[in-house]
Amino acid sequence: MVQAVDTLSLMDEWGPEKVVCVSDRRTGMRGVLVIDNTARGTGKGGTRMSPDLSVLEVARLARTMTWKWAATDLFHGGAKAGILGDPTRADKEEVLRAFARALANEVPHEYVFGLDMGLGEQDAAIFVDELRDRGAAVGLPRALGGLPYDELGITGFGVAEATDAAAAAIGLPLQGARVALQGFGAVGQAAAVRYVELGAVVVAVSTAVGAVVDRDGLDVKRLVALGGEFGDACICEYGQVLPADAALSADADILVPAAREDLIDEQVASATTARLVVEGANLPTTAQARQVLFERGVVVVPDFIANAGGIVAAAHSMDARYSPFVVEPAAVFSMVSTKMRTNAAFVVTQSLERGIPAHTAARLIGEGRVREAMRLRGQLRGDR
Repeated sequence: MVQAVDTLSLMDEWGPEKVVCVSDRRTGMRGVLVIDNTARGTGKGGTRMSPDLSVLEVARLARTMTWKWAATDLFHGGAKAGILGDPTRADKEEVLRAFARALANEVPHEYVFGLDMGLGEQDAAIFVDELRDRGAAVGLPRALGGLPYDELGITGFGVAEATDAAAAAIGLPLQGARVALQGFGAVGQAAAVRYVELGAVVVAVSTAVGAVVDRDGLDVKRLVALGGEFGDACICEYGQVLPADAALSADADILVPAAREDLIDEQVASATTARLVVEGANLPTTAQARQVLFERGVVVVPDFIANAGGIVAAAHSMDARYSPFVVEPAAVFSMVSTKMRTNAAFVVTQSLERGIPAHTAARLIGEGRVREAMRLRGQLRGDR
């Protein structure tokens, strides 16, 4: 079940503004929407589906979206939605339709569905079809005029661009740098391809099945091809499979967690050889691990800076939801590159110059922008 949590304990000066738990007896659907902070615009964040979903998980991710939108200076608010269940279940479409109906009061005026773990472009199309509203979701298939983020690899591309800029800021040339990737889904694969294009050497890759490690460099092109055919089992097809956590302990200059939350703990943080950790996933490092990394002099590029390429694309899609014109991918990639590089370099430089963790430097940027928006909103309402 969606794990119970005291929603009052989640609240602070930033939010959340609304937590909506929904269910449907006929399909067994259970899900949650968390609208964290809309001071800067309509709530926007991905929609995920997993068998161990919790309200707290969705709330944490909604808060990350608040900072992500603010840090990239794009005018939407933080929100996230999730459905409890196996995304491979046979009746998935019925569950998605029930979820959409249950949130018809909030979508699309307060929240717009997006793509996250367990959902793809066809699922976004189901949301739109069920609510009979073209603006109900972004991430639609090309045939429906959408901008398919995963297919284009926009988020992973942005992670690599942020890595390049952050590495330069700490005096680590990406050319020849050894990169270990934990997670090889849409984000990890696209990032790996871009790393190779930028001259880096991908020495380790892991999935839920296992890991492959080669100090001389993996054949990324082959791995990506195998990933398209075998999914997580691409590791087995590549050969010489190691335990999945081998990627986290691989001898590398740069470590990129690009899978689930809280996978880099104090033990990993204490042992890694990396000089730079780039959070390709949302919330991949624990607070304790970040402190250990900071004390060791390892720079961490925060998730809401590093993997914000997807929301840059989402911002374009949000603007084009009711437009007869499709979004031009080239313009999106160009903006992603500029945003990711500028933000990553600025945050890392601020961290080094002020002697504070990069997460703190990035939060200060986001908090300042959200606080100003909240102040202006309060003035408009006549609050004092």
